[in-house]
Amino acid sequence: MLRSLIAVMLLSLCLTSSAFAEQKQKVGNYDIHYIALSSTFLTPSIAKSYGIKRSSYSGILNISVLDTSVDGNPAVPVEITGIANNLLDARVELKFREIREGESIYYIAEVPYRDDQEINFNIAVKHGSKLNTQLKFKQKFYVE
Repeated sequence: MLRSLIAVMLLSLCLTSSAFAEQKQKVGNYDIHYIALSSTFLTPSIAKSYGIKRSSYSGILNISVLDTSVDGNPAVPVEITGIANNLLDARVELKFREIREGESIYYIAEVPYRDDQEINFNIAVKHGSKLNTQLKFKQKFYVE
């Protein structure tokens, strides 16, 4: 199921602007991959299986961290917190859920938005004493 979720998210990346071709931040030996998109990109069955509210006014943020110093670049568990805010500075504390399937580890949070709204994300990612960084990016959302 998780592979289906990731496939849908990656497909949606391909369907959106080429500016989103690869969304990752490299910090030392770690690659932090991230994507934010409308929850309507998920099929109803995938959204239901992960308890995600599928709505034209709800976005999904997916983050994974890979250790590039180890063969196979395995996913690593991290402590992750974050805030999303719009241009009017309305803030939402992101509640991340860890999802594990086999060797894969992902962190998913939902974020509300209105039509044609740009959301600023400020995410803290920590992996023991080896990784402690801030991930900052913007994503514009549209109501379908």
